[in-house]
Amino acid sequence: MKILVTGAPGFLGSPLVEGLCQRHESKQLRVLAVAPAPEFSSLGVEVQVGSILTPADVARALEGVTHVYHLAGFVSRKPADGHRMFQVHVQGTRLLCEAALQAGVGRILMVSTSGTIAISKRPDEMPDEDSPTPLELISRWPYYSSKLYQEQTARRICGEHIELVTVNPSLLLGPGDVRLGSTRDVLSFLAGDVKLVPSGGINFVDARDVAATIPVAMDKGRPGERYLLGGHNMTFAEYFDRIERASKEYHLRLKARGRWSVLAAQVQAALFKAVGRTSPIEPASVDMATYFWYFDSAKARSELGFSPREAGETIFDTIRYIRENALGKGAFGK
Repeated sequence: MKILVTGAPGFLGSPLVEGLCQRHESKQLRVLAVAPAPEFSSLGVEVQVGSILTPADVARALEGVTHVYHLAGFVSRKPADGHRMFQVHVQGTRLLCEAALQAGVGRILMVSTSGTIAISKRPDEMPDEDSPTPLELISRWPYYSSKLYQEQTARRICGEHIELVTVNPSLLLGPGDVRLGSTRDVLSFLAGDVKLVPSGGINFVDARDVAATIPVAMDKGRPGERYLLGGHNMTFAEYFDRIERASKEYHLRLKARGRWSVLAAQVQAALFKAVGRTSPIEPASVDMATYFWYFDSAKARSELGFSPREAGETIFDTIRYIRENALGKGAFGK
């Protein structure tokens, strides 16, 4: 067995590679990264520097590989980043899967997002892996639409030639988000930038729990299937209340109804732009937060043994990491 991991230096990739080193000999592991990754080299893992968008780099990384963990991605809520996200998610996945066919790869585990399945206008809906695609909503946000096309591209190319298993985690929290891509909303709350609480609901999951489940999905996941990996469903009001209690950061917040929070975010962004600054809250983020991202991970629990940790632990560890690495103070300092 020879294993390739794309997107290894990311929030999810780092704990995944560390876990794989405990399951396999390090010489069986190879990562494709856009820059040298000494943290993996020190573990004895082969590091190839290259891009998922460069055919020669992809072909070289796949030499002798039998199994691929495909995590490479680009997370942004800015509409202006849409083209880049489609490049990485769709074009990059196409290049990888086509090269995997040529290289004789037997199995690919791809990480997508719950947002290609589980988003609705009502809190009482609980989508599962067989629910129809909420295309009307997904098409509004480049990140989720690009991930949907990524899934479709991978299924089309792999077909019956490569076993493809897809996992769809919700919003990732926990320690280790160096780029603050997934945990930025927690940072915004701690900084006092969250003034209005949107009317929707969120599902979040600990990145450590997802990283631990991904190798199980590689081993036990059924080819062609998707597995939703989520931890906890909460309204945004409940979510921010939990962060407030854990952090002891108390800020005045108003609960918004309907689309008023989106309008307020758009006005704020326009005012910041007028004075040459960037708004701390993206209007697109607020727009997403007026919907409900709820679901149940029954399929993953049954088939993969998925068992997410308690919400309070995840929130506590997220706050501690952000304070120690982004805000420069202890987790529960005065």
